[in-house]
Amino acid sequence: MLNDPVKRNVLLLAVCQALYISGTTLMIVTAPLVGKMLLPEDPGWATAPLFFHHGGVMSATIPASLLMRRIGRRPGFMLGAMIGCVGALIAVEAIYQLSYWGFCLGVFVIGWFNGFAIFYRFAAADTATPEFRPKAISLVLAGGLLAAIIGPELAKHTLDWLAPAFYAGSYLSLVGLYALSFCILAFVRIPTLSAEERRDTGRPLLEILRQPACIVAILAAAASYATMSLVMSPTPLAMEACGFGTDDTFTVMQAHVVGMYLPAFFTGHLVSRFGARPIILTGIALIAVCAAVNLSGVELMHFAVALFLNGVGWNFMFVGSSSLLTEVHTPAERAKLQGVNDFVVFGSIAVSSLFSGRIHHDLGWDWINIGILPMIAVSLLATLVFASSNRQRTA
Repeated sequence: MLNDPVKRNVLLLAVCQALYISGTTLMIVTAPLVGKMLLPEDPGWATAPLFFHHGGVMSATIPASLLMRRIGRRPGFMLGAMIGCVGALIAVEAIYQLSYWGFCLGVFVIGWFNGFAIFYRFAAADTATPEFRPKAISLVLAGGLLAAIIGPELAKHTLDWLAPAFYAGSYLSLVGLYALSFCILAFVRIPTLSAEERRDTGRPLLEILRQPACIVAILAAAASYATMSLVMSPTPLAMEACGFGTDDTFTVMQAHVVGMYLPAFFTGHLVSRFGARPIILTGIALIAVCAAVNLSGVELMHFAVALFLNGVGWNFMFVGSSSLLTEVHTPAERAKLQGVNDFVVFGSIAVSSLFSGRIHHDLGWDWINIGILPMIAVSLLATLVFASSNRQRTA
């Protein structure tokens, strides 16, 4: 595998994916609790730091994609890792100073790192053959399976590193993750676009976006992340309200991340065999079942099973949509379309994470789960309409 440059890139990017998702998992577990700690007078905004984090990702996606079109994937990824270190240090200082808004700034800057790192999956596809692309995307995402262990365990064991500044140690540990990513990325080899390819801007963006397959891919990706964020962000708060401790919360989050990334070892094969549309539809069904499980009770098993199913549903929808997106653009169009796709995706996450805490505080846990149903309904309708239009064209 190491002698094949494409597979070597997949391996290195999978390790970087594991480090990136470990940091993200740590933030998802701790940020609502830090937000509640720093703003005790209004716990309804405890999940707002996640809104700022995802807002940082959203604001970076298009600039990061266009910058990497010019300077290449590897320099862009390494720049992102350095930015992540800066953001983590800002978050540490903010916790020391008991500054809610300073913490929001820190996780916003960390979001800029994630705005580069989300392109790891597309970087793996850049040099892969059309047949191997779904598998390359899936295998890079599979690197996140390690995050199911690393992220929650890192959060658990660094919680009181810098006591009495609880959670400051957790964010200091992110500096180590991002620095290690920087070193690994130095060995990634992805060719930059030629001067001729950089001059060729391809079709107008609106023409690309009007393709039915493109619409389905973007809507499915946005729905996969928005529904995941809406349920996942307030889960630590919901479990705390139900009397569960932090160890139980970490266990549930581990189940969720396992659900997100364990299927990645075979999702790419399923996409290659059955196509993206059936995989997206399967993901939609799993997320609907997640909502049903959460609505049926609030025991530890309900939280664990529902979050696991939510993760598997996300994986099927996201791998399917990412694979579908690679089919609708040329190399010259890649940067702008991928940037717009992830801008929409993380815009949806930012909005859902902002209001998830408010919905949970004001309306309750049941309404969080009811709220995901309209999102997947839109994606379901678009996917079915796309399938119908395809059958009409081939008839």
